[in-house]
Amino acid sequence: MNEKVKDSDDWLFVISPKSNLFDLKLKEIWRYRDLLMQFVVRDIVTLYKQTVLGPIWHILQPLLTSVIFTIVFNGIADIKTGNVNAFLFNLAGITIWNYFAECLKATSDTFKKNESIFGKVYFPRVITPLSITISNLVKFSIQLLIFTVFYIFFYFQGDAGSISVAIFSVPIVVVTMGLLGLGFGMIISSMVTKYRDLVFLIQFGIQLLMYISAVMYPIAITVERLPSYISWIVNYNPLARVVESFRFMVFSEGKFSLTHIIITFVIAIIIFFIGLLIFNKTERNFIDTI
Repeated sequence: MNEKVKDSDDWLFVISPKSNLFDLKLKEIWRYRDLLMQFVVRDIVTLYKQTVLGPIWHILQPLLTSVIFTIVFNGIADIKTGNVNAFLFNLAGITIWNYFAECLKATSDTFKKNESIFGKVYFPRVITPLSITISNLVKFSIQLLIFTVFYIFFYFQGDAGSISVAIFSVPIVVVTMGLLGLGFGMIISSMVTKYRDLVFLIQFGIQLLMYISAVMYPIAITVERLPSYISWIVNYNPLARVVESFRFMVFSEGKFSLTHIIITFVIAIIIFFIGLLIFNKTERNFIDTI
């Protein structure tokens, strides 16, 4: 029996190799939007599956960390936080920092964690790290809600400063953190396919990065107490600028520069596209090396 061969126009979808490494294929991602949402739901459900406290862990972690930071950095090291309660000051830094850290940590293992799916079924691979970044917005929203509750409490105590008009820039700050986490995560994920040692360095590296990102102290304290050849590391760290800007938006404490925010946002976009370039290049032959 002769079977009629269909022309390419008869097919509903045609899978073709990427002609451009920077090609994000937004139309294709939109076509697979249902799969993207299923991955988002999967990431959230599997995270809380077989846990006793579930989402409460996202409440306990920043609260306990803020308590420890308050004791060590504000109590023992005597770091001043201006007119803002030290606990609330640390909680603000940890809330915005956690979104970046969770995105970076989860996306940095994309290829290795999904090798069984990637080797069998075709779909735009970039959907996987994108779903992680979106699902982490849920965790960030929970922690932002907790921060808001404590902010209201300390506001009526007179220990919360005052909200700046720059508060309207918060979405830019959140998107910047997401792009940085996603970009760095895709770069590291591509490198992990060849160098597995990086998996063990991720958690350690994130902790070190947190200490030079002004999460638990104002940037001004580094200029005041550290030599210039060390303080410049914090001053020129884009993550430190984002954390400092977020605290200024909610407390009117510290420094804020719209120029710095725009520069940091541009840096985040550049890192995202570098990550996308390396991710697209790696997905072509990662199954042979992983």
